[in-house]
Amino acid sequence: MKITAMIPARMGSQRLKQKNLRELNGIPLITHAIRKSKAADIFDEIWVNSEHLAFADIAKDEGVNFHQRPNELASNTATSEDFIYEFLQQHPCDYVIQVHSIAPLLTAKTVKNFVETMVNSDADVLLSVVNEQIECACDDKPINFSFDGKTNSQELKSIQRVTWSITGWRSANYIAAYESKQCATYAGKVAFFPIERLAGHIIKREEDLKIAEALLPLMENN
Repeated sequence: MKITAMIPARMGSQRLKQKNLRELNGIPLITHAIRKSKAADIFDEIWVNSEHLAFADIAKDEGVNFHQRPNELASNTATSEDFIYEFLQQHPCDYVIQVHSIAPLLTAKTVKNFVETMVNSDADVLLSVVNEQIECACDDKPINFSFDGKTNSQELKSIQRVTWSITGWRSANYIAAYESKQCATYAGKVAFFPIERLAGHIIKREEDLKIAEALLPLMENN
């Protein structure tokens, strides 16, 4: 059985320019993802997946592999399904685990537990989630509570917020779904893996990076 870590790193992010190269505690976000994947000590291979050769140098310095995706798969119109499928065509494996650089507070221990959970289950897809036990609504309509009465928060049904901090797929199932023009991301049996709230903090904007900088000492003290 072969388990591969794939770390996506597009250079042309829109909301936070060159996001993957931005530093947290003096270390680029992409490097945080590489090092935690190595520290998890569960992957047969670790690959950085990008269109830009700047990430090839980082991958080499960190002792992991680099996959150069076609430029057309690095545009704003290309989907994650496209570049994951292209990657799997080049690097066959039983499981592909996407470790996102945008979740720098995700720990190596959680990465390892996530992978072990997926391999020991019958899931085709494993999504990382943060369980939110608070009143939630969508389109102005309650999801896990009612306007008919106030419920104590601890009695509410948890909402599973998908974070994309780390995601896993059974590769053969993903490829088959993509080639059948189905949604490969959610094809087959989907399972959910709860992660810590800090691990679910995602870097999308400048303020998110500042929040991560403030939270990082909390992770280092654990």
